[in-house]
Amino acid sequence: MSESRPPYPPFTAETAAQKVQAAEDAWNTRDPQRVALAYTPDSVWRNRDVFVRGRAEIVDFLTTKWERELDYALRKSLWSFHENRIAVRFQYEWHDQHGQWWRSYGNELWEFTDQGLMSRREASINDLAITEAERRIEGPRPAAQHGIEIPIH
Repeated sequence: MSESRPPYPPFTAETAAQKVQAAEDAWNTRDPQRVALAYTPDSVWRNRDVFVRGRAEIVDFLTTKWERELDYALRKSLWSFHENRIAVRFQYEWHDQHGQWWRSYGNELWEFTDQGLMSRREASINDLAITEAERRIEGPRPAAQHGIEIPIH
């Protein structure tokens, strides 16, 4: 049986938003194995200046990421979609081992197979040092808040 992950392309506004929310929910688990299953076995990533290929490298990358980015909490919002592609903007907050808080802003470009697995991910990300008092994202978004966007500024 072949792997699949609904919803499938071509995307509508509703199914693209569902795909974005599913990605946010998965990444907020901070479980590299679970997250990797949404990608094709040979998925290609560019994350900042790091290039990753395949699920094993995705798991290694995310394991290292979440060992460094402590108390990571993410929000994604749909920017645009067309056929089998989705553009997303996001922000997440985390702190380093010294207790410095950061807000990371970025954009992602996603490409999907007909089975709904992501075959390509390109992420451009910038980091802003913040104080703990400036935080506005804490943990996964409660189900009642799905679809509510946090302003990016």
